[in-house]
Amino acid sequence: MNLATFNALPYDAAQAAIAHCVAIPRWQQGLAAARPFASVSALLEEAERLAQAWNSGDLEQALTAHPRIGERASGADKEAALSRQEQSAMGDADAALKQAMLAGNQAYEARFGRVFLIRARGRSGEEMLAQLQRRLSHDEETETREALQQLREITLLRLKESLT
Repeated sequence: MNLATFNALPYDAAQAAIAHCVAIPRWQQGLAAARPFASVSALLEEAERLAQAWNSGDLEQALTAHPRIGERASGADKEAALSRQEQSAMGDADAALKQAMLAGNQAYEARFGRVFLIRARGRSGEEMLAQLQRRLSHDEETETREALQQLREITLLRLKESLT
């Protein structure tokens, strides 16, 4: 989809067109309502501005659509397909790395009560595991801030790619 197409869509269709970026309806609604955009840069700036308002409740809402790192995303929707593509580095991981990631995911979920979220695109399996292990030492507030930042990065990458 290009910017002109996004700008011209009816409101509901515009919201649906960006739903794969993040499962936070108020972000989708805000971005759809802010149209028309003069440029892709203006759209991305507004998307970032709206994402800066996210809180822990938004994070929990968005995580319902995110698989564990190292586990194959199920489903046929666009978000599941993107997750599979973004986590492709884990598909080539050896058994030891996959086992370490599984154990790390379990420790993270026990500590924070949610799945570990990281922008996987551009990172190796080893890098993701190292980040998971580092983040296990965070307190709840610090980890929520970092998880929200990762969610923003994932969302904006998906949005940018959908507009090319």
